[in-house]
Amino acid sequence: MIKVKTFTTPLKVFHVMEEIHELDNQVNRFIADNNIKKVISVSDATTQNEGGLTMGMVRVLTYEE
Repeated sequence: MIKVKTFTTPLKVFHVMEEIHELDNQVNRFIADNNIKKVISVSDATTQNEGGLTMGMVRVLTYEE
């Protein structure tokens, strides 16, 4: 069965790389903890505030159980 899991993180000025690494760690832990053998895709999209500034990131993991 194909499933989708969504992860999110806020992005703060001067901390973006730390937050992206933490997001990577969250996804890797999810894959390991759930014994996922086949990842179909991983994609990122940013979220913006009213002024058009990037304020967060959404990562979507598609996998097969």
